[in-house]
Amino acid sequence: MSQLPKRFPDRDTAAAVLAEAERLEPGSEGSDERRLAGRVMARRDMGKLVFLDLVDRSGRIQLFVQTQKVGAVDVDLGDIVGAVGVPLKTRRGEPSLGVTSLELLAKIRLPLPDTYHGVTDTETRYRKRYLDLLMNEEARADALMRSRLVTAIRRYLDGNGFVEVETPILQPRYGGAFAEPFVTHHNELDRDLYLRIATELYLKRLIVGGLERVYEIGKDFRNEGVSYKHQPEFTMIEWYEAYADYRDTMARVEELVETVVREVVGGTTVQFRGHEIDLKAPWKRVKFADALAEHELWTRDKAELRARLNERGVDTKHDKTWAQLVDHAHSHYVEPALVQPTILYDYPIELSPFARLTDDDPTMVERFEFFAGGMELGNAFSELNDAEEQDARFHMQAEEGAGGNVEAEQGDPDFVEALGYGMPPTGGLGFGIDRLAMLLTGRETIRDVVLFPTLR
Repeated sequence: MSQLPKRFPDRDTAAAVLAEAERLEPGSEGSDERRLAGRVMARRDMGKLVFLDLVDRSGRIQLFVQTQKVGAVDVDLGDIVGAVGVPLKTRRGEPSLGVTSLELLAKIRLPLPDTYHGVTDTETRYRKRYLDLLMNEEARADALMRSRLVTAIRRYLDGNGFVEVETPILQPRYGGAFAEPFVTHHNELDRDLYLRIATELYLKRLIVGGLERVYEIGKDFRNEGVSYKHQPEFTMIEWYEAYADYRDTMARVEELVETVVREVVGGTTVQFRGHEIDLKAPWKRVKFADALAEHELWTRDKAELRARLNERGVDTKHDKTWAQLVDHAHSHYVEPALVQPTILYDYPIELSPFARLTDDDPTMVERFEFFAGGMELGNAFSELNDAEEQDARFHMQAEEGAGGNVEAEQGDPDFVEALGYGMPPTGGLGFGIDRLAMLLTGRETIRDVVLFPTLR
């Protein structure tokens, strides 16, 4: 075979040419030449006419090929071609590209899956995402929506004075969340390092340094189970805003989500797990303790809480501390019931080592989580900015770890030292990009919105 072309420049999109052809009268054609490139996904031969369906990232369009003009069409399903021609609408009213030249750009070597049904096997879709994207228009649409979602988040934050930064993925100490880390080893330094579980402690160092409004969109890694809403590698956005508290942050996340959803979806309502969910601000707000009390599960007594859960058939044998029990009660009963967007606020201090105390209750901190579709979307604090209190909280977490909680914070003396130089009052938030993508696409598993999910 002769060498195939190395480039096909100055392309138009199938969607743009399709729209141009749709405006024509049946049996007429445009005057301006267009250039398309994509994959051939259907072929119909009708004597001296050959009809090809060409698919690119923007969509699908019919190629109208007259062999007496173009010559023999030596093209198989799955081949990638470049086509030059003019928009036209056939006598039957089909918008098309009337091809004047056609060239092969890449030859398919393996047979395509069923081009009518697409890739339907779930394992194949996740393990061979390229086939899923190639065959299923919905998969491509989901990927593009997720990309628009991230772009819209960046646009909102950049427009509100935030600076995007990058912090280490390999960290000498992990922190900023309750999770088990992945550990790796650096040969030259001869030391273990951890894949970050959160960006929090480094971003707050930048607040100390005077950057005032910072954010990062990036991968975090947690050595935890896999579920419809959990992946060990996932995408988070965290932002920190100096001179703000958790109520300012509540208002900002409501505004951000509404703004982003309007831009990406065209409205504020989405369909998820059989529910119509309206993400328009403001959202319902409920105190954490009140939400548990609605289920008769709010008590500070460890034995009593365990008994109440056991009476309901909840397995608590892995819950060693009161904090683990109350978190189990919340995730088992409260979270699944929060279908419409809801903010839970004022959390027990045992669950929140980095948040400031509330003004009226020294056992509660200014923390909130926000939920929709029966799952948590994110977590936020009025950030603790007193070095001595932060050090005491780390010691509290050490006691939690000694009590059997393997996900307790490990402590970070360098971060405590950074706070010693003074950090302004700050509102901070972490937000799961994957879960918001699930809501906006209506996909019920995180594996559908992560291009290359971790599988067994």
